[in-house]
Amino acid sequence: MLAQISTTNDKSIHLPLKKKILLVEDEVLFAKAVVKRLQKAGFECEHAETLHDARLLIKQFEPDMALLDMRLPDGNGLDLLSDFVAKNVNTIVMTAFGDVTDAVNAIKMGAIDYLKKPIDLEELLLIIQKNEKTTDLQTSLDYSRQRDTVVNESVQLIGESAAMQSVRQQIARIAQLSALSDAVQPTVLIAGETGTGKDVVARYLHAHCENRDKPFVHVDCASLPSELIESELFGHEKGAFTNAVATRPGLIESAEDGTLFLDEIGELPLGLQAKLLNVLERRMVRRLGSTKERPVQARIIAATNRDLYEMSNEGRFRSDLYYRLNVITMQMPPLRDRGQDILLLAYYFKQLTEKRYALPHHEFSSNAMMAIQSYDWPGNVREMRHQISRAVLMCTQPQITDIDLGLPQSLTMSTTQALAAELPLTLEDAEKVMLLNALEQARNNVSKAARILGITRMTMRYRMDKHGIAL
Repeated sequence: MLAQISTTNDKSIHLPLKKKILLVEDEVLFAKAVVKRLQKAGFECEHAETLHDARLLIKQFEPDMALLDMRLPDGNGLDLLSDFVAKNVNTIVMTAFGDVTDAVNAIKMGAIDYLKKPIDLEELLLIIQKNEKTTDLQTSLDYSRQRDTVVNESVQLIGESAAMQSVRQQIARIAQLSALSDAVQPTVLIAGETGTGKDVVARYLHAHCENRDKPFVHVDCASLPSELIESELFGHEKGAFTNAVATRPGLIESAEDGTLFLDEIGELPLGLQAKLLNVLERRMVRRLGSTKERPVQARIIAATNRDLYEMSNEGRFRSDLYYRLNVITMQMPPLRDRGQDILLLAYYFKQLTEKRYALPHHEFSSNAMMAIQSYDWPGNVREMRHQISRAVLMCTQPQITDIDLGLPQSLTMSTTQALAAELPLTLEDAEKVMLLNALEQARNNVSKAARILGITRMTMRYRMDKHGIAL
């Protein structure tokens, strides 16, 4: 949550709001001590001595959390607990009587914890802070779940190289299989270095199959909090564990009959790999704390930048899960091996940034194109997107130069770089630059230069003759 305050120059500054805690307690001295300690820790607190006063404060104060005594002058705290649960207020119950029955009933009704009096204030503070952290994580995961449930943006695969043509052909075949049969679709594993666009291919595959109008759920196995990953994937029943105040379907169920994309599958803990394997084999999922199994209808796509075969040999990834995932494997090529796609992507990201920020049209100088082609792009397409976007945003001239790109220069001054004097560069000149650059990298080996550019040797010879390039 954010609060907005005004400054003298009429600009707004956003500050985090203090979490609100309502204390319902009839022992005044104890209540004052609790309020004072929580305020010192940065919380906003209100105190009610009766159920009646507490119900008024629930509406007026709108607390994020409640500390609820079980024995109050006008009734039992359990009578108020349902009000807190209905408003999603995390509640810790307190009792001086050690009444196990009340405590058990409170947990069943939705309380997150209970404490026996006398209560240590530091222990109470630790419990509150732990709950606050868990709530923040859950809010973040809820937002991610809602955001990624469907694919809202059109997805494009940019590139005409042989490697990308192969990827398109595989996608077309998978989409064809999807259209031919209602049977459970085979698992797809997308492998490749970080930043090669594995998530883009997963979304593109979803968008071109029969279930394109169904949910697309993206699960980043590397970023899910370790303490929540099992319940997030498989779901849980109310009361299955501390803080499980309501029944919740997991991300696997949330995909319904759409697509479940398990990104960075190699980061999934070994303990959960067996459970995931069971889901893939039997196409059934069971929530934590439940005895009921639910069918899994979603297409499963997994992605990894790790060598799962090697990991399985080393005991760091289950071999049976690897073989179950490795039904259809798509290998994403690194950007450095995509030849002519490098400049195509650079122009695409340039135009995308110009359109997004309503910027004027820019051109790449010949030096910039040389830098783009000669750079190894260790971060692949993701790195290129950020570098090109930054250059476009910061460039105030009609041309983007190699200085604007800020890339390390991997080649010295050469014949192709000498064309920098011919500005602005035409399309014909740009093609000649690409041919000469590829020949230089290949040391005048025509076949190797053709492979660098992702074209055939015959096409390479034709274009060399077209531009009068003789060896």
